[in-house]
Amino acid sequence: MRSFILSLRGQLILLLLGVLLAAQIVSLFFFVDERSLAVRAALGFEAAGRAASVARLLEEAPNELHASILRAANSPLVRFDVTETPRILGVNHSDGGPVEDRIRRLLGDQFTREIRVDVHEVEGTILPLPHLSPDMAEMHVAMMRGDLSAIEMSVSIALSGGDWLNVETRFERPPLQWAWGSTLTFVVTASVLLAAGFWFLMARITGPLRRLSVASERLGRGEDMEPVKPTGPTEVRDLTAAFAIMQRRLTRFVEDRTRMLAAIGHDLRSPLTALRVRTEMVDDAETRYALTSSIEEMQGMLDATLSYARGVSASEPSERVLVGQLLSDINQTITTPATLVPGPEVAVSVRPFAFRRAVRNLIENAQRYGANARVSHDVEGDVLAIRIADNGPGIPDNLLEDVFAPFHRLEQSRSLDTGGHGLGLSIARGILRAHGGDVVLSNSPEGGLIATITLPIDTAASANGPENAPGGTHPHPEIEH
Repeated sequence: MRSFILSLRGQLILLLLGVLLAAQIVSLFFFVDERSLAVRAALGFEAAGRAASVARLLEEAPNELHASILRAANSPLVRFDVTETPRILGVNHSDGGPVEDRIRRLLGDQFTREIRVDVHEVEGTILPLPHLSPDMAEMHVAMMRGDLSAIEMSVSIALSGGDWLNVETRFERPPLQWAWGSTLTFVVTASVLLAAGFWFLMARITGPLRRLSVASERLGRGEDMEPVKPTGPTEVRDLTAAFAIMQRRLTRFVEDRTRMLAAIGHDLRSPLTALRVRTEMVDDAETRYALTSSIEEMQGMLDATLSYARGVSASEPSERVLVGQLLSDINQTITTPATLVPGPEVAVSVRPFAFRRAVRNLIENAQRYGANARVSHDVEGDVLAIRIADNGPGIPDNLLEDVFAPFHRLEQSRSLDTGGHGLGLSIARGILRAHGGDVVLSNSPEGGLIATITLPIDTAASANGPENAPGGTHPHPEIEH
């Protein structure tokens, strides 16, 4: 669940669903308010229609029938009476334009006398309508669920005899009636449809991006791979095409460098052979020995340089190997075996020839300068850590990174037996970085040096089990190091 929330697809889907929910809440708020206004307007117009009807009856009926008409028109919701003065003072006449217009239309064009309307909200504690019976008032409160928010409307209509017809009514805000089943069904259906639609849309974006991420990882490990096919939206297609161009350029650069080094090695072998032949013609034994030693050193440096280039830019296919078995196989090919510490059984994807060479270089380096080597491995998160420790004098902290530079030797003598060519650590780091890993050196608090190899774990390979991890039980011929 956490990975889904952190993914681009999950975050966009949650964002869109959140926006939809917020929009629905705002829409419902305005919808409920509009519904309340519509109900109030309907009640106001109904009261205005009754007022116009009663006013017309009073105008046309004899005076002795006025009391009967008022009694018949009265109801618990609307009250009528006739007085000599209007209940609504002129200064308070407000907010009654639509009601007044409706009354005048109902009374006809010939009605020109004054009509006063006052509409206002009731402030403070709202009680049921004063004209309701106790039973009806209690039932009214229950129906309104205790939420009495009322508007009072008063109308005073001038009659022909000089009297005023006064109308008073109150209508409460209708309670919220909500069909929760229908609402829940709508929300669930809309969410499912939107999530499915956005899932499909995001799959067209995140799918190519995921394939591009895997291809980048494989390219960083130096694996052979087919160009990624551009799919998805235009922007993702452009990104994939740019990655394919970069892949071709990097591959061409490595191939050109390898061919150049091979050509240099081939061209230098001929003059070195000629020098060796000419050296044999030198009569002075001491001079001949010095020349021969220099030529052999040049030949060794040339071979080491070509070997370094082959180790870094090799195009060997990757295989899944069991780390414990691979370390055991490497240890069997070393003249003085190292001490192997058992560790967890884990499989990684490596190029066996090159990886063996890197690990063997580090083990032999520890044995050369630290008398012995102790090899252990462990899993730290999604990274494999192989540690090669020795009991030597260690290296000054300010030189721990310098020793990885090509041809750099801490041992300052000219002897190749003790100092080597200074390419062992460079070759090891180049190979491991081509696998997407690295190697770093650190001084142990107990003394000695620790070379720590880190390598991303191929989780898919690990899940397949040891029986599907080739390369762990079949040693390969070693490349000269």
